[in-house]
Amino acid sequence: MPPPPKPPRRSTNGLTSVADFGPVASLAQRARELDRLDRQLRATLPSPLRDQVRFADLRDGRLVFLAPSSAWASRVRLYQTQILEAARALGASAHSVAVKVAPLPPEEVIPDWHKPLSASAARHLRAAAASLSDPTLRDLFLNLANQAEKSD
Repeated sequence: MPPPPKPPRRSTNGLTSVADFGPVASLAQRARELDRLDRQLRATLPSPLRDQVRFADLRDGRLVFLAPSSAWASRVRLYQTQILEAARALGASAHSVAVKVAPLPPEEVIPDWHKPLSASAARHLRAAAASLSDPTLRDLFLNLANQAEKSD
């Protein structure tokens, strides 16, 4: 019995970006458009407000903004005429502004991974400093030893 035929290999000319394929490409293009609108529309707002709100979407002629609190949402609504004029000047067909209260995600706290030096390490640093002839290097070792003792 002859071996089964091998399936034909697809010829490729290297890797192709996932952003070049149908739905992903249109999604990436939409994200770029929304990002561009976000930057341009928020640039028309006064400084403290532009830093607090984000443009989220343009759907069915409605500009949707996200605000971290109802107080900031109210401030956005005060500028809706200005926002609509700016959107129209940018070529967006918008007739209304909606603001949703959506608290910003908390900032990620990066833990301090530096492990403090032990008392034993401080003693070794002092002993090493005593054997050094270079005064600058000796001072650095002593300073490090002092830091270790302060953390205890």
